[in-house]
Amino acid sequence: MRKNKFLTFYACLVFGFLFLPLAIIAVTAFNTAPTISFPISGFTFKWFANVFATKSFLSGFQLSFMLAIVATLIALLVGVPAAYALSRNSVKGKKLLKSFFLSPTIIPGIVVGYSLYQFIVLKLKLPVMQGLLIGHFLVVLPYVIRVVGSALEQFDFSIEEMAWTLGCGKAQAFFKVVLPNISSGIVAAFMLAFINSFNNIPVSMFLSGPGVRTLPTALMNYIEYFYDPTVSAVSVLLMAATIAIMFVVEKTLGIGALTK
Repeated sequence: MRKNKFLTFYACLVFGFLFLPLAIIAVTAFNTAPTISFPISGFTFKWFANVFATKSFLSGFQLSFMLAIVATLIALLVGVPAAYALSRNSVKGKKLLKSFFLSPTIIPGIVVGYSLYQFIVLKLKLPVMQGLLIGHFLVVLPYVIRVVGSALEQFDFSIEEMAWTLGCGKAQAFFKVVLPNISSGIVAAFMLAFINSFNNIPVSMFLSGPGVRTLPTALMNYIEYFYDPTVSAVSVLLMAATIAIMFVVEKTLGIGALTK
């Protein structure tokens, strides 16, 4: 009984540690004071109005959203077949390949950003938008391969082989048998990749150009000059938007449509 109480207390402590900073940010977004402070001295919505009146935030949100969606979809188109090939076939050095796909998540983001800047901007001399898209794609691809690969490791490939014996072609079996069984993994990969791309700072900082800023970089630039509750208001809107987007994706992502 004591052990259960201790575990309950520990779980509440961890939850409080994670939730409390978010709650403080949400509360300070409504503060009437000109700087971020807690507890708040009054209640107002003017900082939310300021978010929508700041062009850099609006353009940054549009760019971040577009980059995250496109980079994630391309990563799924490339990553799902790659993860399937790694799981389905006995490839020499499979563990090494899996470690390689995990490497961008281990290497510090600032190193990844600088490396991509050296290659994409200085070496290839690509336009800013193409460079940003390639950079975000390369950042989120490992997440897709790892998450989908984990889902495929739980899949019984004898089911796919049975579909082959019943007359299904390999492509048909992949879309009608494999994909529906790993759809939860694909949704999880989409969510993880989208959030990482949308919130990415190092790659966006190095690959952005004049007048081209994602929302995180626009927010960092704003903080350099201002420290008012507009920052908290942006954070609250981002949390709400992320929850809404993930809910919609979970309910409507068209994996099942491929099998109909």
